[in-house]
Amino acid sequence: MTQTVRRETIILERLQSLTPQQQQSVLDFIEFLQFKGGDRKINEEESEEISMLSAAQEFVGCVDSGVGDLSLRKKELKAGYKAVCEEILS
Repeated sequence: MTQTVRRETIILERLQSLTPQQQQSVLDFIEFLQFKGGDRKINEEESEEISMLSAAQEFVGCVDSGVGDLSLRKKELKAGYKAVCEEILS
């Protein structure tokens, strides 16, 4: 019991020294460990439905292929992948 209390104290002290972003990362990791361990409880916060864009917001724009917005380039989409690749290479 004493070791558990000591461990909790150390964790809290170190957690308080982190930036808010780092604290969020720690929380995310704890939730991952709980999920991995079989504790698959869903928080009220997590049960809220969100769009795919919102869920992947941090990854939007992280890969730049140089092709641009394909949704506006129907001609290239119809011609297929080959036309898009040729345009990139030229």
